[in-house]
Parts: sequence; C-alpha cells; structure tokens
Amino acid sequence: MSSFKAFRIHEENKKIVARFEQLTLDDLAAGDVVVRVTYSDINYKDALAATGAGKILRRYPLVGGIDFAGVVESSNDARYSKGDSVLVTGCALSETHDGGYSEYARVKGDWVIPMPPGLDEFTAMSLGTAGFTAGLAIYRMEHNGQTPAGGPIVVTGASGGVGSIAIDMLAGRGYEVVAVSGKPGAADYLRSLGAARILPRQEINFGSRPLESVQFGGAVDNVGGEMLTWLTRTVDFWGNIASIGLAGSAELKTTVMPFILRAVSLLGINTSTTPREIRLAVWKRIATDLRPRHLDRIVTQTIAFDELPGAFPAYIQGGVVGRTVVKIS
Repeated sequence: MSSFKAFRIHEENKKIVARFEQLTLDDLAAGDVVVRVTYSDINYKDALAATGAGKILRRYPLVGGIDFAGVVESSNDARYSKGDSVLVTGCALSETHDGGYSEYARVKGDWVIPMPPGLDEFTAMSLGTAGFTAGLAIYRMEHNGQTPAGGPIVVTGASGGVGSIAIDMLAGRGYEVVAVSGKPGAADYLRSLGAARILPRQEINFGSRPLESVQFGGAVDNVGGEMLTWLTRTVDFWGNIASIGLAGSAELKTTVMPFILRAVSLLGINTSTTPREIRLAVWKRIATDLRPRHLDRIVTQTIAFDELPGAFPAYIQGGVVGRTVVKIS
C-alpha cells in the first residue's frame, strides 16, 4: 500500500480538472478507519463534481465518489477489525473529505456502516446513496403515517437511480406506484420494477389553482420546480411528499393552502447529515423489508475503474437509466 490509484478532482485556473493519480495514505483526509475499496458507484452528484457542472466540492483537491464499499484494512476504532465488510455513503465524501474513487479510503469511524446481513459489497453499491435516499424517504414517510391504504404514491424522475429503486421498494411494500418519466422508452423498464401506471411528463397538465383535484396519496420527488409545485396541489389529505432532488429546478412556487387545508407534509431528505442511528435503521430495512426485488434490472451497467471518466457525460445530459456500479479492485 505504498501507493495506490485514485480519481482526484482539482481546481486549476478556475476550472475543474479531474484525473487518475497515484496517492499514499498521507495524501488522504484524516480518519479512524482505512478501507480497501472494492466497489463504488456513480450518482448525479458525482458527475456534477467530476465535470464541474455543479459546485459540489468545498475544498480542493479531493478524491471523488460519494459512496464506497470494501474491506477494513486497519482501524483505530474498536468497532471495526481488519477484514470487516463495510460501506459508506454520503457523510461529506467528495465534498469536504476524500471519497470512494480510490483503491483505499480513510474515513471517520462514525461514518462506517457494517455490511448488513443479506448484502454484499457489490449489492451495497448497486444501491449506494440512491438506494439509501429512497429508503430514507420511505422511512420518513411511513414514520409520518403513510400507508398503502392512503392511495397511490407518485415517483418523479422515475427512470433515474433513486426513482427506480423507490418504485421497486414501494411496490414491494404493497403501494400502488405511479411513475412519472420524460423518457418514452423507459415505460417497460418502469413496469418491470413494479410501477402500476406510467404518466409521461409531457402529458401532465400542471394547472394553476392553489389546490387541484386529488390524484395521489403521497409522492417521492426527484425533480423540484414546477413538478413539486404540482405535487403539493394534488396530494391527498395527510399525504407526504419526500423532496429528494432538483433535476428540474431548485425553485418552489406554491401557497400554504395544501399544508393548512389538506395537511400535506413536505419532507426534506438529506442523506449526508442523517444521524447514525437512523442511518443504521434504514440500512437494516434496505436489507430486509425494503430490499429491492429487481436490482438486476436497475443496475444497467458495471464498469471498470479505468472507464469512470467516460461515464460522467451521460449523467449530465440526462441519458442514464438505472444504476452504474464501478469495480475499483
């Protein structure tokens, strides 16, 4: 382990430059646990960071990759021993701390999740932050009273990683799922994951009234903007909307009417700062009652570490369906 390969992101002459480099442990951010990384994945956030299309990193240089799974190499934290299979998602990786696009990673012990029984390193990265986000959304919605009896759950941005996994999880829990997608060719894929109905984004009449006719019992939204505004006006009494992403827009223009007349709850989902006890509880559920049944369909490609840079543009262009796993070592 004198040196190892990592994909590192720099800011040079006010431009983002990312490249493979040989690093040593001394180059990595401080931490209690050193992990030999076996798998990582690609999230939209990773593509934004590596290409400079979005302001993700708060300091430079940093190793990219917000997720990784692997085997403990050494630990100063008594909770972990050499050889333990573990995973880390979010927790400031590739924001303020070196991430998972590296043959070795060093992180704080509180960030490390022991591999839940029933999962392995490949499966954990088939899920990654996308799976954890979907699981956390459902966890929070159900904690706030959501049940299948409350009506159909609409999932927007349905063909992406979070959307795909959310559909699979919700259908497995007995919910009727309505998938909203702007990709006409994704309909069969979404049905195969458990979507009962496909609603093409281009066919939505967003309306303009403070409250529109009720259509859904709840929602998982990856889009934001006009889509989220519409959801606040169409979710039924006591329904929950999990706000996850802003692929469409960061703006939200609505009124208080859905919240004070229909008691709709808007739940913000932040996976980076999730308390450890909730993180452990959600991963336990992801390995059991929330475990997706169709991960083999959701993981649409597995790539070698060397192929990583060439995979990012498709994410920026919105051309990706499902999940990509990266084999690190």
